[in-house]
Amino acid sequence: MIIIDARGAVLGRMASETAKLLKSGEEVVIVNAEHAIVTGSPKQIVGKYLKRRRIGSPQHGPFFPKRPDLIVRRTVRGMMEYKKPSGRNAYKRLRVHIGLPDEFSGSETKSVAVKDIKTDYIKVGELAKALGWHE
Repeated sequence: MIIIDARGAVLGRMASETAKLLKSGEEVVIVNAEHAIVTGSPKQIVGKYLKRRRIGSPQHGPFFPKRPDLIVRRTVRGMMEYKKPSGRNAYKRLRVHIGLPDEFSGSETKSVAVKDIKTDYIKVGELAKALGWHE
């Protein structure tokens, strides 16, 4: 089992690395999902995610999440062939947590896609609050 710390990781890059690990048969746990970042203008990013949430219908979807852990999970799903049996089985091996659960507190975590960001960005936790998530 690989434990990935999302603190300071660029969301898309982390998601693609996670998808590769899942496809290769690994079990992956992502912790501190609310601290992953999305680069770009925060105003435009929030607008993009709000627009995604408005399309479709509440009964028939598409269903876009508000919670930070589910936003990260959905992003990883976008990097996989989740409609095929192999992709579905790989997606089931993914666990995403807000914060650091007690069961993983002593474990060694791996940092993926952590870079010094010189542009504007928004954390996934702030994005979730802008979408209407309440802790």
